[in-house]
Amino acid sequence: MSVRHLSRSAFCALAALALTSLASGAEPAATPAKKRVLLLGDSISIGYTPFVQELLADKAVVLRPMKNGKAENCSSTAAGVQHIDRWLQIDGGKWDVIHFNWGLHDLKHMLRDDPTKTSDQATDPPLATVEVYEKQLREIVGKLQATGAKLIFATTTYVPEGPHKVYRSNEDVERYNAAALKIMKEKNIAVDDLYTATKENYKTWQLPVNVHFKPEGSKALAELVVKAVEK
Repeated sequence: MSVRHLSRSAFCALAALALTSLASGAEPAATPAKKRVLLLGDSISIGYTPFVQELLADKAVVLRPMKNGKAENCSSTAAGVQHIDRWLQIDGGKWDVIHFNWGLHDLKHMLRDDPTKTSDQATDPPLATVEVYEKQLREIVGKLQATGAKLIFATTTYVPEGPHKVYRSNEDVERYNAAALKIMKEKNIAVDDLYTATKENYKTWQLPVNVHFKPEGSKALAELVVKAVEK
């Protein structure tokens, strides 16, 4: 039998298969749409967002709030209450997973005589008391739950000891995290415990006497975020 004859036979078989598929109404299998993930948080999340996007590139569309072409800082829970509706509609909304955190901005201290400016003194008040933080976080969580997305709360990261340009204490981090975790337990929301991980690794992950992270620290956080999202 000739090669030409074989090719013609193969062509006929393929044509018959195509006609059978058309007759039965079968369609080629579509490529599954990627999951949609929204990251909400302050500059800590801004640092790990690019790494999360890279690690999940084949599985998910990962977005965060942007403003004027740059990553937008979600700041305090007061800002969250004000802007959450807008953030949830980024790129049309419809999220599968929302990974979120608020805390570091709420517990930072502000000048008593000018509450629009930060303070490096423990004697000045925080931007939001833990009671106000809990109240505003509850309001935000209500909006997040209404989307139907799977939610993941990231605990606020560790604050190293030492004089900071803006006063924050790790004791406050633990108090505000405790208030947040109470909400998450009530609402059955998953928790990504970034606090414990950063407390254990701050000497290698974080900048000296700083709440911010080295690139390798942000990448390590991203790996934890990805693990939580993939669940």
